[in-house]
Amino acid sequence: METNVMETNVAYVICNMNDIPSQKARGFQLMRLDDDGTERPFSIVIVRWGRQVFGYLNKCPHDGVNLDWERNQFFDPNGIRLMCGKHGALFELGTGQCLEGPCKGRSLTPVALTIIDGEVCARV
Repeated sequence: METNVMETNVAYVICNMNDIPSQKARGFQLMRLDDDGTERPFSIVIVRWGRQVFGYLNKCPHDGVNLDWERNQFFDPNGIRLMCGKHGALFELGTGQCLEGPCKGRSLTPVALTIIDGEVCARV
């Protein structure tokens, strides 16, 4: 017997698109519920590049530290790559792929985002 399961796609508003200037990134401290209802911190970074947004967990794949070396300081000195403030690892904005540093070849964990009526939303 075949069962049809309808998937629901829910979006949670994080901020307004205009809260993040173009070519900038901003960190957000959210909460997640585990299957047993336990709340867990969910730290993410959202990058805005023109009309595009990219979301990643705010965690370096090298050793799990936050990327921002100072609050909301996520970019390399040239302002074109995300950078781990602790180890200097450089990540491509659109893919999260590490291009240089101790985690070269690994990637940031993506967070699914969508823009609805000018609001940046996480999709789950």
